[in-house]
Amino acid sequence: MSTSNYCKDDASKSKVVDLSDAIGYLRLLNIKDNEEEAVGNVCANCGKEGDNDMNTCNKCKKVKYCNAACKKKHRHKHKKDCDEYIRRAAENAAELHDEKLFKQPPPAEDCPICFIRLPILETGWKYKSCCGKVICSGCIHAPVYDNQGNEVDEEKCHFCRTPRPTSIEEMIKRYKKRVELDDPIAIYLRGNYVMDGRNGFPQDYEKAFELWQRSGELGYPKALLNIGFSYHNGIGLEVDKKKANHYYELAAIAGDTVARNNLGGLEANAGNMSRALKHWMIAVRGGWSDSLDGIKRLYTHGHATKEDYMKALKLYQEYLGEIKSDQRDKAAAANEEYRYY
Repeated sequence: MSTSNYCKDDASKSKVVDLSDAIGYLRLLNIKDNEEEAVGNVCANCGKEGDNDMNTCNKCKKVKYCNAACKKKHRHKHKKDCDEYIRRAAENAAELHDEKLFKQPPPAEDCPICFIRLPILETGWKYKSCCGKVICSGCIHAPVYDNQGNEVDEEKCHFCRTPRPTSIEEMIKRYKKRVELDDPIAIYLRGNYVMDGRNGFPQDYEKAFELWQRSGELGYPKALLNIGFSYHNGIGLEVDKKKANHYYELAAIAGDTVARNNLGGLEANAGNMSRALKHWMIAVRGGWSDSLDGIKRLYTHGHATKEDYMKALKLYQEYLGEIKSDQRDKAAAANEEYRYY
């Protein structure tokens, strides 16, 4: 299974709000209810004061009782207010979740050599295990010069001038060093190699997920995308659409356009066209052309306006304007492996 297999997906369901998180969100907002509410350690049923070990409502955790008998007696009076509290908590949690989910993430970093924004397409950049830098295809294709301005025949890193590894053993040693330094991209790529059993690494699904989880925790969204894809398709894990969606959302929030595009597909398949449009619009600004095609389909079938489609085209052109360069065009013309959009 190649790394490119993790780049696209057609899934089929949307988000679920966790109730415990919902209640926490509501408390953070300090929303007041008009129901009778226990003040301090006062029983909501009999009004007697208690200590810190009083019973609380199992659902809303809001009202307190001096004992189980009072709790049971007050249940029918509290049920309506309790259900309303839970409903409002879920609504507020969903609103806060969407506010975070639909926020446009920051753009990708610049190439450390030409200082032009790195493209999203993976053929448009390469990771260097010698120094941990991500270099664009244009700079990779360009010749390397020494300090006197002479072109160097030996293949060296365009950033740190370290000679390329001459064996798999040397490459593995470099990756191991970068992993020990908590380099999230090195950890992610090593996870890919372990998942597929290539580049000298034995296949180990459990180890791959462990590496991806670690990489994701260090801030690399593609690792979270891979976990989501694996959960959705049952690759090394049992199929779990809820967990797949969770990891897609984490990856999208962190800036992964493929995960964002997948979420748009999830929402479109579920009939939530307005949410699909939001996801795809963000992905288009991030440079993912498949999402532009998705918005075009929404427009064709009457689920998006002409203005929406024109806006998407403009956003994609803005992205292209930020990544294009003559050097990258020369690289793409010389070798299809250097195509960057």
